[in-house]
Amino acid sequence: MLLRLAAARRVLFVGGKGGVGKTTVASAVAHAQARAGRRVLLASTDPAHNLGHVWQRRIGAEPVRLLDGLDAVEIDPQATVEAHLAQVGDALRRLMPPHLAGEVDRHLALSRDAPGVHEAALLERIARLLQDGLAAYDLLVFDTAPSGHTARLMALPEMMAAWTDGLLRRQERSGRFAQALRNLGGDDGVGERALGGARAPAAPGDRDQAIRAVLQRRRHLFAHMRGVLADRALTAFAIVLTAERLPVLETIELHARLAAAGIDVAALVVNRRSPAGCGGLLAERRRQEQAHLDTLRAALPAIPCQELPLLAGDVVGEAALADFAALLGQDG
Repeated sequence: MLLRLAAARRVLFVGGKGGVGKTTVASAVAHAQARAGRRVLLASTDPAHNLGHVWQRRIGAEPVRLLDGLDAVEIDPQATVEAHLAQVGDALRRLMPPHLAGEVDRHLALSRDAPGVHEAALLERIARLLQDGLAAYDLLVFDTAPSGHTARLMALPEMMAAWTDGLLRRQERSGRFAQALRNLGGDDGVGERALGGARAPAAPGDRDQAIRAVLQRRRHLFAHMRGVLADRALTAFAIVLTAERLPVLETIELHARLAAAGIDVAALVVNRRSPAGCGGLLAERRRQEQAHLDTLRAALPAIPCQELPLLAGDVVGEAALADFAALLGQDG
């Protein structure tokens, strides 16, 4: 079921509670799609990266070739923040008067650990992966962070786009006000002095245009991401869970938060299902699992649900992923 879904999309997000097998499922999907002849990028947004462990390869911030048609990347949150702040700092130093360079540095130092900075940096990295990756690959598979973090992240494009629009409107009003003051100043520089700056007629206009260009690029970037996430023919979200009380309840909550953000949850994957027909402990465990799955299906009856069996060993390495992908290709 999940492989058919991936084959019909360009972007697949795999999410869910921590420890339920998201990385294994995402890796198996990417492996199967690459073997089917598609160009695939597998990207981890989880700070506790496991792609390298599953593939038995070193994977980092730059794409690594895992096999023909399949590249992988692990987004490093701290490195992403540092790169994001460096980029912001460069832009601010170009736009602000030289005597404010020290203020820019102090602002960035305070921002490094400010609430929301990591999410904003990660969001921008994902947005750029979507923008560039859709041009270079046939399928992007995202192995996401645990549910709460991912739900917040998926809601951010809408907020960031609205925030950028607000900045653009304020910047436009500020530009009109500054121009009015300059006009009032005439040739004696009263308008420039009212703005607190030295006379440099071209510089304020150049800065206004540069700031507007930066904001427009960011608005376009987040608007593109928002459009990709909302396009059900292009993007799907699959939630992986185990048939236990907390993962089921967290899945129901995650679905509600994603739906509120306009993101289509197209599949549920129940991993590590206890086998049927066994006595003793396994029989009792399967009975409890069924009760939890009844709760899940009552809450989310319209979403296709696939069950994967509990396996005897770990899914590690390409051969094991190929076998696991075969299970994903089955119905039920």
